[in-house]
Amino acid sequence: MKSYLILEDGTVFEGEHFGSNRKAICEIVFNTSMTGYLELLTDPSYAGQGIVMTYPLIGNYGIFKADAEAERPWAEAFIVRENARFASNFRNEQSLNEYLCEHDVPGLSGIDTRALTKLLRDKGTMRGMVTTAPLPDMNEAMEEIRAYAHSGLVEKVSCACKKEYAGAGARIALVDYGAKRSMITAFIKRGCDVTVYPYSTSAREVLAGRPDGVVLANGPGDPKDCRTLIPEVRALYDHGVPVFGICLGHQLMALANGFDTHKLKYGHRGGNHPVRNVLTGRTYITSQNHGYVVSRESVLPAAGEVLFENVNDGTVEGIRYKNKKILTVQYHPEASPGPRDSDYLFDEFLKLAGGAAI
Repeated sequence: MKSYLILEDGTVFEGEHFGSNRKAICEIVFNTSMTGYLELLTDPSYAGQGIVMTYPLIGNYGIFKADAEAERPWAEAFIVRENARFASNFRNEQSLNEYLCEHDVPGLSGIDTRALTKLLRDKGTMRGMVTTAPLPDMNEAMEEIRAYAHSGLVEKVSCACKKEYAGAGARIALVDYGAKRSMITAFIKRGCDVTVYPYSTSAREVLAGRPDGVVLANGPGDPKDCRTLIPEVRALYDHGVPVFGICLGHQLMALANGFDTHKLKYGHRGGNHPVRNVLTGRTYITSQNHGYVVSRESVLPAAGEVLFENVNDGTVEGIRYKNKKILTVQYHPEASPGPRDSDYLFDEFLKLAGGAAI
């Protein structure tokens, strides 16, 4: 069956359908990872987005659900050059096509993903429609695509109620803006007692649990859409509790301190992004998934200092807050998929929180 990707600039890609027959309108972004497509599909930060994989062969090792970052995929659509018809891996449980059908996610294969990626790099991230219907009237399609705007994404992906994972180590409170499962696992494997709170939980309630440290998790969308959360983040800052912010959590802490954020032309998404520690000069290869960054010129020297920067474009990748036990990073130290270079940051945070690091 034919399937189409129609972009808001009028560009049309024709390919082959796999997965669900559902029509999807979403933001189209590309990811440069070579593996880890299940982790990407189930990363809550991809809510409201369709993922284009730049690596040409996807699905060749199938699906093993133990590696999923959530109970379901959050990506709206999945676009690949070639969808492997047969999976070869001893852990394989089902094909990528079966998995997408099970969760009602449309897929599109057989298109020139190199050309699509170059277009997104040139013009920037665009909204698009993935559909198996006969090519619709372009004027109507453009109206429908340009009218699309996602909202309430953090509320959509956050947990509905508090979750507790007992441990004998440091007490960690994790505020779930769309946390990946491996982020929680990173603390559990270090023996921590972890309590996960819904995104809307007040700072007062979080602090009532007397945590040794608070983690502000990753999540989807524009951080400025989370205005009701910023006062709660500021309250955590004012309290003095050690805080570790990751991705969206990093951006919210910046906004809570009067810094600014802006949208990148096409974002950073992949497992091969170099990040430099500006104090030591050491470079780490990191896993990233974000379309927004903290504006470097907005970082107030009296409040914080840029600790990490992106080697490719110089954007802010991490901030250390002065006179506070607060460290925030734009990238994903838990990776999954991606390199483990930055896994040490969990141990550094546990030192701040007074827990015993490995």
